[in-house]
Amino acid sequence: MAGETGGNDGHTTARRRVVIVNTYGLHMRPSTRFVNLANTFHAEVWVHFQGTRANGKSILDMTCLAAECGAELDLEARGPDAPQALDALAGLVAAGFHMTDGAD
Repeated sequence: MAGETGGNDGHTTARRRVVIVNTYGLHMRPSTRFVNLANTFHAEVWVHFQGTRANGKSILDMTCLAAECGAELDLEARGPDAPQALDALAGLVAAGFHMTDGAD
């Protein structure tokens, strides 16, 4: 799942599938890193996992996804900087949220 489309209001919607690679999955610390990065962009950020749509700018929503290592998440961003937001967020996920040891 990847792509970009133009909205009726001129804003771009971008989508990308990512895989959780850090050992303990999407718990509080990686969720916090994701949300902090998402909040640096103007675009709305949504994360889809197993039928649940979470606000990518909400720590509670992200942590409640409880996505484990190997889980596929579908990222969606809508706004003027949607492609840049997804590039940065997909990079963060691919880097294991920059967790330095297995305990993170």
